[in-house]
Amino acid sequence: MIVLVSFVIGFLAGRLVWVLVRPTLSQPLFERANYRGAPVVTAAGLVLPFTLVLVEAGRVLAGAGGVGSRGISPARAGVVVAGLGLALLGLFDDLGAAGADGRGFRGHLAALARGRLTTGGAKLFGGLAVAAVAVAVSSGGSSQSVGRLAGDAALVALAANLGNLFDRAPGRVVKVSLLAFVILAVSSGLAVAVGPVAVVVGGAAALLLDDLHERLMLGDTGANVVGGALGLGVVLTTAPSTRLVVLVALAALNAASELVSFSRVIDAVAPLRALDRLGRPTRP
Repeated sequence: MIVLVSFVIGFLAGRLVWVLVRPTLSQPLFERANYRGAPVVTAAGLVLPFTLVLVEAGRVLAGAGGVGSRGISPARAGVVVAGLGLALLGLFDDLGAAGADGRGFRGHLAALARGRLTTGGAKLFGGLAVAAVAVAVSSGGSSQSVGRLAGDAALVALAANLGNLFDRAPGRVVKVSLLAFVILAVSSGLAVAVGPVAVVVGGAAALLLDDLHERLMLGDTGANVVGGALGLGVVLTTAPSTRLVVLVALAALNAASELVSFSRVIDAVAPLRALDRLGRPTRP
């Protein structure tokens, strides 16, 4: 029940935050051309960390007043750390990326070899650092081996990057995130630890209609947050052996993106193409 309630609260808070920040995000600073070349508000994913902090602050205040649990659990604190850190790195990339910046892991590493850290490179290495801190915080102080901490951090960072890789068409990353969230929630038996993840995904769902109608783009700011939150949800609710399988799958998908366009694959498979275009208005 707490997972469903958290999702609904995240959705409602997300809509409220979007309505309040939309005038600010409509300034030229946040405007970018989308996949069709149309100008659209980017970095609208800022709504997600704002939503997460708003909801968690409300829960902390309610707990202090005797309603619900007092303080903040390690799982909730870990998701907040991941959400804020990944959003900051994503915003840096959304607003600061130059057209000449290399793309993909190889491009960012090649630029670093030449003595230049691209915004994507900062997101790559910074994302690993944020993920490591978030995993450590979410463990609640329990001892972890270096290998396990590194593996779990890599899982979260790769999940965040995969979210960004799906953010290539209106509504796609939110649809994929909703599907992944359902799988996570059901497979975990609606574990309480999934609650803070539900807030993030609920906030993303609140932006789906505007995303489909090309009134906003989540950008790296939002795609990284929702992907990273889902990755941390896997770390919080599954056994080490399961996490290893997920880590390998995420690594394979990230590596495949260097060679294959996900958009081309989706367009080539009729069911995936239909789902991907579901809800988008027909355009000439």
